[in-house]
Amino acid sequence: MYRSNTATAVRWNGSPPAPSTAGAPRRGVLAGAFALLSVLRQIEDASLTALASASGLPKTTAYRLLEQLSDLGAVEHRQGRYRIGPHLFQLGQGWQPCPELRPAARRPSRRLASVTGTTVGLAVLYQGQTMILDWTTGLDTTPPPVNDRSLWPWYTAAGKVLLAISRSELPFAPLPDTWPDEAAAIRRRGAAFDREEVLEGVCCTAVPVLGRSGLPVAALCVLTDPQHRLDRLTEAARRTATAIGAALGHRR
Repeated sequence: MYRSNTATAVRWNGSPPAPSTAGAPRRGVLAGAFALLSVLRQIEDASLTALASASGLPKTTAYRLLEQLSDLGAVEHRQGRYRIGPHLFQLGQGWQPCPELRPAARRPSRRLASVTGTTVGLAVLYQGQTMILDWTTGLDTTPPPVNDRSLWPWYTAAGKVLLAISRSELPFAPLPDTWPDEAAAIRRRGAAFDREEVLEGVCCTAVPVLGRSGLPVAALCVLTDPQHRLDRLTEAARRTATAIGAALGHRR
């Protein structure tokens, strides 16, 4: 299915870059900063030139804003390249698609991870990608290499089960021709599988977490190695998702 270090940001060595073409439309400081952050969210690691071009900002403006964002910990600048910084990641961890989702999921997810010896994730679909809200790993479990990344392609097990059951459309990238049949199969069994489609050596099953309205608010995914039977993990995941949904129904 599916990187932000806490090192101190490295400042630009040398003279600031020369301005790009004149006559570019002026933006407010916040609009320019968010344009740069939006580009970094999509491509994760980029040079100043690439960021200025993709955001539509002059190089001097992009450089100045990126340096300010670096000072605040919102962006990391290392060896001439930029990426999302730890402070912004920490702030983003406070977001959730519905109130009380994380508290409702915390204990059931820990129990599931402990009993099955797997890694359990809570995910939503966001702008055509799978966004991981939380990872939980059993105490004696070696976690797969996923815990330090929050955005993954839509075709994770979690993304597929949410897309199939909510019947929504992805804003980016056309769906494959085989998707209608796969989505129908996912709806019939109430779960989606990923058998090393995204990461070699990592398999996953995902089920929807239903809110008070009866619609999916998130997906619960269970990650394991190819030796495990996904159908057995799916039953345990369903029980956990039901417990999370029941907890959401009792919270106000």
